[in-house]
Amino acid sequence: MGRNGDPIVMMKEDHHRDRLSQDAFLQWLKREGSHRYHDRHPFHELMHNGHLTKTQLQQWVLNRYYYQTRIPIKDALIVSKSEDPAFRRMWLRRIQDHDGEQEGAGGLALWLELARGTGLDADEVRSLRAVLPGVRLACDEYVRFVHEAPLLEAVASSLTELFAPSLMARRLEAWKQHYPWVRLESLEYFQLRISRAALDSNQAVEFVVQHATTYSLQESCVRALVKKADILWTLLDELSLAYVETALERRQTAHDSHDS
Repeated sequence: MGRNGDPIVMMKEDHHRDRLSQDAFLQWLKREGSHRYHDRHPFHELMHNGHLTKTQLQQWVLNRYYYQTRIPIKDALIVSKSEDPAFRRMWLRRIQDHDGEQEGAGGLALWLELARGTGLDADEVRSLRAVLPGVRLACDEYVRFVHEAPLLEAVASSLTELFAPSLMARRLEAWKQHYPWVRLESLEYFQLRISRAALDSNQAVEFVVQHATTYSLQESCVRALVKKADILWTLLDELSLAYVETALERRQTAHDSHDS
């Protein structure tokens, strides 16, 4: 499962087949996305089971902030691709959700409040100086993909949001249970995204299933979703390599030294 899981399952070997029904297409998207969504990543399993150290949790918050800053940028790129004023009005709300209507409001501000709640310096997080190079590359790849992709594929790549509400709900409860040192009021971002991710994904799904008018376009949308899931998975791979595996190695080294 996840990034190294099964290849994309084609509905039929003949790629020139007729367009799938909307229900069959949606099930295809959900099946491929759920198999690869990063809720299955070992780093998230550690997080949700209360096994991350304070430093590991802080580093997730710090590095994930870089991804958060890319979201309104990729959404602005999506808006710029559309000739439809109604679509642009709908999608512009996503930018406002993250950037806020004024300074100190919106999702980015709430994420910095999350950083403060874990004991991080918000100005240091905002500076992006300590972001892992691999995390930066993965997030920049998402922006590059959206920049180069047609509008339909760019929108389809956002459909990882289909699986976000359940992840946010699980994360919220896990943090309350396992990390009581994090201030409860700093968890507002997770709470808000439960409902907003559901709204965002419903709007994106409606657009994708309506505009993927051929089997080839439907397949391209599935591939775009898988691409995005891979990027989210890679972000956690980088964090695991830097902060989990090295910690395990240090403990093993200390254990070996003690035994000798």
